[in-house]
Amino acid sequence: MKAIVQESYGSPDGLALREIETPVVGDDDVLVRVLAASVNAYDWYMMKRLPHLMGMLLRIPRTRVRGSDLAGHVEAVGKNVTRFRPGDEVFGFGSFAEYAASSERRLAPKPRNLTFEQAATLPIAGVTALQGLRDKACVHPGQRVLIYGAGGGVGTFAVQIAKALGAHVTAVSSTRNVDLLHSLGADDVIDYTKEDFTKRSQRYEILFDIGGGRSLADCRRVLAPNAIHVLAGAGDGLWPLLSRLLEAQLRSRIGRQRIGTFMARGRYEDLVVLKELAEAGKLTPVIDRTYPLREAPDALRYVGTRGVRGKVVIKVA
Repeated sequence: MKAIVQESYGSPDGLALREIETPVVGDDDVLVRVLAASVNAYDWYMMKRLPHLMGMLLRIPRTRVRGSDLAGHVEAVGKNVTRFRPGDEVFGFGSFAEYAASSERRLAPKPRNLTFEQAATLPIAGVTALQGLRDKACVHPGQRVLIYGAGGGVGTFAVQIAKALGAHVTAVSSTRNVDLLHSLGADDVIDYTKEDFTKRSQRYEILFDIGGGRSLADCRRVLAPNAIHVLAGAGDGLWPLLSRLLEAQLRSRIGRQRIGTFMARGRYEDLVVLKELAEAGKLTPVIDRTYPLREAPDALRYVGTRGVRGKVVIKVA
């Protein structure tokens, strides 16, 4: 099969389209014929060689085949698999390859109303938004939620999920995304090129921070006394990530405002929630660009500009 393989770390130049062996299906595995995949900031960091340190700390398995999201048809199943059978349409966690082996707990039935390209955008970005807002921030109806960095993949899903949870949503992004975010349901949109959101008089119960470009002290100014600041992004590079996590730990010990960090986990139950939201018309993927599999390095390069509007998709077949 064809797959995007990491031959050297550091830049998209180290990625190449290669012929490799199709995965062997174990007793607990599902083999998926991948029709579409999507690119995440996670893929960018893994490509940059962060797995050598962060991967050990987070126990992320190392692999030469890049990619983390997929949608496609079930090709074969192991003898212990009960949820799926060949021919089923699924989405979940996989790779930039024509075939991917996954466990059944990391796949779910594809939303009926979405294309394979749309469904492939959901897993990492959608699960990150869902777990960050529902589980870490514990959003409930009527709360005021500020989403900083709302124009990207996680952000566009976060706006819609926060609305589905009943929150009053204020989104922060650039000028080009203002109309888009209003169309996704944001009650208010702040154009950060024209207004500094940290100087607003409005106070918010939750700040879902994907942008990672403002200091925690600045962000604290717009939070209500018992608010929670959830960090879902930390800028580009290992040092900004580590320093922001350290600062978060120190500041969370001061005052009543809480600062939460988390690592999203791929779970069948959460993929099903995303499926149900999509089928109910409450979650619509935003696709910026689509690339063929052979141009996956260019897709990673574009994601690395940090200017993506919604998601970047790779069409595999």
